[in-house]
Amino acid sequence: MTNQPPTPVLWPQQATLALALTFDFDAESLWLANNPRHHALPAVLSLGKYGARVGVWKILELLRQEELKATFFVPGWTAEKYPGHVEAILKDGHEVAHHGYTHDAPDPINPNMVRDELERGIAALEKISGYRPRGYRPPDGVSSELSLRLLTEHGFLYNSCYKDHYLPYRHILADGTPGPVELPEQPTLDDWAFGSSSLSAPRPLFGKEHVLGIWRDEFRELYSWGGLFMLVMHPQVTGRPLRLATLREFIALTRQFPGVWTATCSEIAEAFVAQE
Repeated sequence: MTNQPPTPVLWPQQATLALALTFDFDAESLWLANNPRHHALPAVLSLGKYGARVGVWKILELLRQEELKATFFVPGWTAEKYPGHVEAILKDGHEVAHHGYTHDAPDPINPNMVRDELERGIAALEKISGYRPRGYRPPDGVSSELSLRLLTEHGFLYNSCYKDHYLPYRHILADGTPGPVELPEQPTLDDWAFGSSSLSAPRPLFGKEHVLGIWRDEFRELYSWGGLFMLVMHPQVTGRPLRLATLREFIALTRQFPGVWTATCSEIAEAFVAQE
């Protein structure tokens, strides 16, 4: 793959670009995994709790209004704490995918931990949703040969966290075995970089026009390339008023371009597999 120029993907419906709206529904799990002290700091946990109390519901409402389907990556811990949210996501026709169990990064130095996090997450999502997740996005974007091998072992269709392309591609494991399809991300298309700040992780916050300008320019260029445009969002970030308004305006912008295919991650991965 690296020795050849990119091979275009023929998107369904003769589309020019594939658009994926994805949401990492972490709730408190992200903050609990980041620092054990957060267990005793409810104000810190409230940042994540907002995603469950408000963010998911506002996002589902917007997606219904816009008649769009999305993919929600959910840690097993979050699914167990908020099963009604998972059921509501599925009821609206969205995809629920795997995002670890506790939101601990899958460190390959501890292979038992990596396997346990994956398998506990599968079990939790399967119990609550009634079906086995087909996609995976590792917490903190931490991936390894071990993770890809375990995904292959458990029959996952796709992974999503690498940032080395603008089109889907197939992972090849070290032994030459085909691994999962990769749905790559772009660093500038993650809401966390622009809309989240805390005492433990301070960063500047950016207004709507700033974020919308970046998304617009990325979209226009990727549209001319015929690529995959994947927004990585979090209900605790994009579910807040300013960020939801930004997403609403961005969706309106995309509708000015003909041939945009908005789909779930599984649908996009399937479209790639169909022409491998």
